[in-house]
Amino acid sequence: MSRICDLTGKKVMVGNNVSHSNRKTKRKFYPNLQTKKFFIPESGEWITLKVSTSALRTIDKNGITSVLKKALENDNTLL
Repeated sequence: MSRICDLTGKKVMVGNNVSHSNRKTKRKFYPNLQTKKFFIPESGEWITLKVSTSALRTIDKNGITSVLKKALENDNTLL
């Protein structure tokens, strides 16, 4: 499975480890992804999504249906 948020599209970023002597080696920055089940009241079904914690905060604030609708409108989702 790829490490990509289903709603926001966040994915792995690449950067450098920088030591005290300023030597640089490649490293990866992984998004904080969680696998969660959400209940969609309009359709009466459960869906499982791999979402970032920032997307979870947005779902808590706005609701799952509005977040899904907005993600489908923007077409940046992998659903």
